[in-house]
Amino acid sequence: MILIKSKEDIQAMREGGKILAGVMKKIETAIAPGKNTLELDKLAEELILSSGGAPAFKGYGAEEGSPFPATICASINDEIVHGIPEKNKILKAGDVFKVDIGMKYKNFYTDMARTFAVGKISDEAQKLIEVTEKSFWEGVKKLKAGAQLSDYSKAVQKFVEANGFSVVRNLVGHGVGKELHEDPYIPNYFNKKYNDMTLEAGMTLALEPMVNAGNFETILGSDGWTFKTKDGSLSAHYENSIVITEKGVEVLTV
Repeated sequence: MILIKSKEDIQAMREGGKILAGVMKKIETAIAPGKNTLELDKLAEELILSSGGAPAFKGYGAEEGSPFPATICASINDEIVHGIPEKNKILKAGDVFKVDIGMKYKNFYTDMARTFAVGKISDEAQKLIEVTEKSFWEGVKKLKAGAQLSDYSKAVQKFVEANGFSVVRNLVGHGVGKELHEDPYIPNYFNKKYNDMTLEAGMTLALEPMVNAGNFETILGSDGWTFKTKDGSLSAHYENSIVITEKGVEVLTV
């Protein structure tokens, strides 16, 4: 079931999204070679709690018996998403570092992700980060009330593949708002098996291209959470929570 949000709902998400974007910027300033990802996770949790919010990811999945243990997902190089922060997971120059973070604020969720260069990185890695971010904006340009959800998926895939990279296929974006994960599933490539839909004003979505330098295939790590590229290639991730409007979209997490 797709939930249409009221003006009051969207305002709460707008406020939460602005706070979450500010948390991400503070995390970015703390990223440096030698930092461990658990330090960054603790910083994120402190910032969210002090703002009146609550971490969205910590404890997620408890009903299945394997709750996510942290506030951020911290994924490095060939790790695509859902990397678990650890004290012995230390950033080094040349790393491609993904931070995914969600927050509950005034009973509504927002969700976002960014990929950061740690120190000086390779030209290919820099291009991967830039193409992943640009693919999000290429997709968003296609969206407004009355558009098809697949317009986004087609635009992201076309842009990514034109630049020589591949779109992860078994991980998708999602609705967001009253729950962290709501309907619909939102692939970043065109797939006929997903039910297409006509967008309506007031829909709130978390759009998140995940892009690999090599093949799109993935493997799940031994921790049961971390997805990695099957071929060991680099991966990048870019995500924002948005609301569909009559004329386009409003990005809530910038």
